[in-house]
Amino acid sequence: MGLDQALKKLTTGIYVVTSKQGSEINGMVASWVSQVSFSPPLIMVAIKQGRYSHGMIREGKVFAINILGKKQKKMVSVFKGKDKAEKKFIHIPYEVKRTGVPIIKDALAFLDCKLISKVTTGDHTLFIGEVLEGDVIKEGNPLSSNDLESTYGGIVYG
Repeated sequence: MGLDQALKKLTTGIYVVTSKQGSEINGMVASWVSQVSFSPPLIMVAIKQGRYSHGMIREGKVFAINILGKKQKKMVSVFKGKDKAEKKFIHIPYEVKRTGVPIIKDALAFLDCKLISKVTTGDHTLFIGEVLEGDVIKEGNPLSSNDLESTYGGIVYG
């Protein structure tokens, strides 16, 4: 099976990372997200270089982590594609909090962040955000890579 299959066994959460630059908004599915500090509360999200959201976070300097529930697998397909934000958010109600980034009203919880640091690592950038606001919207079990048929991980050959 090898290294590729071993890396795919890492369990990760499944999130919608939303971003804003000027008046433009976007959302994408991400699984490489982690808390990296208690004080101040800091969150890291790894975004592949070249992704549209990568540039928006780099330039807009804000992002939010929308924590999905196990019953929200359908939302993954909405934000996984390359459609423009208008199509992604057409049936997804959202509001804005402190940073102006979309917060999905039906998510389990959210973390609204301002970008404080970024580190280029391989083909991804680690964006570190200070959490300015966060809350639980509703109770439920978070969606994880164990709940999906395919995972974002392993090794890309070629």
